[in-house]
Amino acid sequence: MSFFNSKRDKQEEQEEEINLGKEILNMIVYIAVIIALVYVILHYVGQRTEVIGSSMNDTLSNEDNLWIDKLSYRFTDPKRFDIIVFPFEDTDTYYIKRIIGLPGETVYIDPDGNIYIDDKLLEEDYGKETINVGMIGLASSPITLGEEEYFVMGDNRNNSQDSRRAEVGNIKFDDIEGKAVFRMWPLKRIGFVD
Repeated sequence: MSFFNSKRDKQEEQEEEINLGKEILNMIVYIAVIIALVYVILHYVGQRTEVIGSSMNDTLSNEDNLWIDKLSYRFTDPKRFDIIVFPFEDTDTYYIKRIIGLPGETVYIDPDGNIYIDDKLLEEDYGKETINVGMIGLASSPITLGEEEYFVMGDNRNNSQDSRRAEVGNIKFDDIEGKAVFRMWPLKRIGFVD
């Protein structure tokens, strides 16, 4: 009898080892899938970013945490007044600004601070303050945007480094990281971004 019990015990131990091995393998596969999903989401679908500075006041404020949609511009073109994120030159610094001019359009800001798109006054609800003469920058002469180029400005027009400055200039479509869609923080301002 003890021979059979011993054989059965060994068989049960082997089955437990196999089950433990399967559990470990399942856990490894599960972790790998989670890591792959997180990678895909953060690199191709969206990401969190924090606003630093006041160039987008009153729409966005310093330390607002935003969800950036990185996917939609793979299927649709950016639109006027979208708030986009793009890298500043070849640094790890990213700017967040509003699209004012679209590909092929001509942007001009007159000495009184009025913005014209293709010789028509821009009707907008953002950037209500009058642009100071010293902040007109490159747009004091008409700027015609190339194919897949965008003219961007901060909503705080007199305190924004944007397409009016040579160091920023026109933004190429390929440089757009994504569109700001949702404010996650602070909680009192949580919601979709205009």
